[in-house]
Amino acid sequence: MTGFSRRRSADPEVESIQGDVADLAAVRAAVERARPEVVFHMAGRATVQRGLEDPVGTFAANVIGTANVLQAVRESGHPRVVVSVTTDKVYLDQGSEWAYREDDRLGGADPYSSSKACQELVASAFRESLLADRGIAVATVRAGNVIGGGDWTEGRLVPGLVRAALAGTPLVVRAPDAVRPWQHVLNPLLGYLLLAERMWEDATFSTAWNFGPDQEDSRPVAWIVERLRARWPGELAVEVAERRPLHESAVPRVDSTRARTRLGWRPPWDLPAAIDATVDWYLGHRDGRDPLAISLEQIERFSAEASAPVAAQADSLA
Repeated sequence: MTGFSRRRSADPEVESIQGDVADLAAVRAAVERARPEVVFHMAGRATVQRGLEDPVGTFAANVIGTANVLQAVRESGHPRVVVSVTTDKVYLDQGSEWAYREDDRLGGADPYSSSKACQELVASAFRESLLADRGIAVATVRAGNVIGGGDWTEGRLVPGLVRAALAGTPLVVRAPDAVRPWQHVLNPLLGYLLLAERMWEDATFSTAWNFGPDQEDSRPVAWIVERLRARWPGELAVEVAERRPLHESAVPRVDSTRARTRLGWRPPWDLPAAIDATVDWYLGHRDGRDPLAISLEQIERFSAEASAPVAAQADSLA
């Protein structure tokens, strides 16, 4: 798609402008229309499979798209904070026992992972040489394998399972033994908000950040499938693909010490809670409930649970 166009949002208070992030003129116009003070850059191609099918489009969206967003921010002068969202797959594969820290070497054996590593380099170049002297803080955030209601992305496990369940067809699992660090999408989103708040006052927070789940929430694909099948009413058939996917990396476990110590971030929902909330969302959607209402209810409950440990700590110090 060329250019951006306005589109009605599910939330009447939110204006949605849809278009191609690889189109610099369109990105400029969108930034100028919004005149944002804080930018969360999440646009791009989002799966390894899509990158294998369309590598050029993936690099255009993830690399050129990021350069376009940051250039539009630079020319606009309105934003003060930019949080650029990449993935935990930006790291060079160093084996299944390695917990990746933000300063570890970047890599990428497939177009998606490589394009996201390039996105990190683009953000760093703009931060250091083009935006810092204008008082614009830029950080990159790395989280992967998020689950949650409303995701219909092709090639992802949970949306694939939901589509199979709704259609009454078998779910084809590509790599049942692959271990991944799963978490509900609200966990890292909380971290991104905390980071943006700190960046507003302190430019030293303008760097790379990991937002990963606790170690016990790294589970095989087959474990996730079985938990979802147990929560979903009715039968759901599962088949294992004949061929394992190419470029299957080792367990991408990230070390989130920086976020935990400097931001005070922790994942409020563990994996069982994440699965429960995800299934509840899709079942509500299936039964005709308003998706926005479901999402807002879950955000409210998540926020209450996220603030509970802070309140308990304050009480203990009183």
